[in-house]
Amino acid sequence: MKHAEGPLLTIDVGEREARTEDVDDVLESFVGGRGVGTKLAHDRVPFDADPLGPENSLFLTTGPLQHSQMSFTGRTSCTGLSPLTGGLLSSNAGGFLSRNVTAAGYGAVEITGASDGLLAVHVTDGGVEFEEVPELEGATVSETGEAMADRHGLGDDQLVVAGPAGENRVRFASIMTTESRAFGRGGLGAVLGAKGVKCVSFDGDAEREVEIDPVSVEVHREAATDHDNPMKEAGTTSVTEYANHVGALPTRYFSELEFEGAADIGGDAVADKKYQKGTCSQCAFACKLPTRDEETGLETEGPEYETVMAFGSNAGVDDVVSVMKSNDLCDELGMDTISCGDVVSAYLAANDEFGNSELIHDLVEKIAHREGVGDLLAEGVARAHDELGVEDWTVKGLEFAAHDGRHLNGQGLAFATSNRGADHMYAEFYSKEYPLVGKDEAVDPDGLDGKPLLVARKENHNAVLDSGIVCKFSRDFVTDERLAKLLDADYETLQEVGARVVELERHFNNQRGFDRADDTLPYDLPDFESALSEYYEVRGWNDDGTVPEVRISGGEGAASADD
Repeated sequence: MKHAEGPLLTIDVGEREARTEDVDDVLESFVGGRGVGTKLAHDRVPFDADPLGPENSLFLTTGPLQHSQMSFTGRTSCTGLSPLTGGLLSSNAGGFLSRNVTAAGYGAVEITGASDGLLAVHVTDGGVEFEEVPELEGATVSETGEAMADRHGLGDDQLVVAGPAGENRVRFASIMTTESRAFGRGGLGAVLGAKGVKCVSFDGDAEREVEIDPVSVEVHREAATDHDNPMKEAGTTSVTEYANHVGALPTRYFSELEFEGAADIGGDAVADKKYQKGTCSQCAFACKLPTRDEETGLETEGPEYETVMAFGSNAGVDDVVSVMKSNDLCDELGMDTISCGDVVSAYLAANDEFGNSELIHDLVEKIAHREGVGDLLAEGVARAHDELGVEDWTVKGLEFAAHDGRHLNGQGLAFATSNRGADHMYAEFYSKEYPLVGKDEAVDPDGLDGKPLLVARKENHNAVLDSGIVCKFSRDFVTDERLAKLLDADYETLQEVGARVVELERHFNNQRGFDRADDTLPYDLPDFESALSEYYEVRGWNDDGTVPEVRISGGEGAASADD
C-alpha cells in the first residue's frame, strides 16, 4: 500500500526544540494525511487534554499522492483536539501548501507545547528555526504573509497562519494558507494561536520518490478536458438553486428550508463576479472562484456554497456582494465561514435582524477580536444559544453545514454519526441523495432504510481520501477502482483502513465522554434511533455508541462495513 514517507518532526514551541523519530509503522498502516494524523494524535495527546493547553498537539500531514502531478491532490491535513467540539478532529485545506510541506521531507509534523511569546516557526529540510514576532500580534492573514515575504522571501503558499481570531482563541478560528484557503472546521486556528504561533513556514528540496500508478495521468487528463462540469464555472455554488428547489437550503437560522433570494446569491450570481480561473496545486479541474465586485472594488476567493448558506440564506441576505464581504472578512481574520455565519445568524434570529448586512459585518469583526457581544458569539452556537434564546443548531458542538437533513434524511443520519459533528464532508452523503452521482449510486432522500451501511462505507471512503490525500470533488474521476490502483491496495483493504481511522477518532472521543447521546439531531427523522443502532452494529460498536476496548487493544480489527 502506498503511503507517505519520512520521519515525524516534533516541534515543541515552549521549549523551542525540534526532534525527529521514525514512524514508518504508522505511515505503512494509515497511508498519510488524516489517517496518520489521527493515529499519532490518538497515541500522543492525553485523553483529558485541554484543547487550548500545551499538551494538545497539531499534526500537519500530506499523503503519497502529493508526490504525484495528479489533479485533486493539492491538499494538506491538520489534526488536533478541537476547542469547539472537545473531540479529536481533522480538517484539510486546498491551495498550494501541500507540496511545500512534502518538500520539507517529513512524514508528519507535530506542533506541541506553548510559547510565552509570539513566534513564526520556519520548517526546512535542514531543520527548524524560531523567530520572535511580537510586532505581528493582531496582524491579519494577508499582513502576516506580506511580512514573511519581505523578511524571508516566503510565499503565501508556504505558510499556515493564525489570524486575529486564532490569537484570541475564537473557538471556530481557522488555520489559513495561501491567504484564502482554510483548515476551516473545528477551531484548530485557536489551537495554533493558543500555542503562541502566528505562522509556520515550509521550505526545502527533500521530496522522496513515491511511484504512482499511471491511472493518475488519466485522471489528470479527464479533469482538464471535462468542459461541461458546472463546478468549473461556479464551484460548489452551482448546487444552490437546486438545493433551494428541493427544500434543502437552511434559511433564517434553520427556521425555513427555501430562500426567496437564492438566485441572487447562487451559482449564476457568483459566476457573474468571477474574473479569472482559480485552482489548487497541480489541479486542472480549476473549480475555485476568484471574484470581484467592480462597483466597490472588493476582491475575494469565493464564496463557496456553504458560505452562501451561512452568510446568505441563513442570515436572510440576498446580496451576493454582502456575502462576498463576509467571506473576505473571515479569510482575513481567520475564521470558519460556516460556524461564523451560523452564530451570526443565531444572533440575527434573537434580535429580529435578518438581512442586516452592516450589522453582520460588524459582528464578524467583533467576534474575531472578542469585543462586546462578539465575546459571547466567539464561543459558538452550542455555548451561546441559551443566552441568545435560540435553539442549539449543532451536533457535538459543531455548527451545521448546508444540505439539510430534514429533506436529505441520509445526510441527517451522517451529521449525527460524524465524529467531527455537523459537517457535510465527513460522509458527503448528500451527493447520493440530491443526487450528484450516477443512477447506480443514487438513493431516495426520504427515509433511512438501508442507509446506515451506506453511511458507514462513505465515511470509510472519505477517511481514505483524506489520508491519500485526494479532494472529494474528484468523485467523477477517482472511482473506487482507480483509488485502489493509486494506493496500490484492493478497495476492501482501503475500506478497512478508513474504518480504523473512524474508529480511532470515535475511541478518543469516547474517552472524553462522547457516546450515543452525542449522536443526535435538533430535528426528528423517521426511525432514527433504530437506524443509529444499525449503524453501530455495522461498525461492531456497542449500542451506546462506544468502541469496545478489544478493538483498540488489537484483539479485533475495525469493521469495514461489509454487506
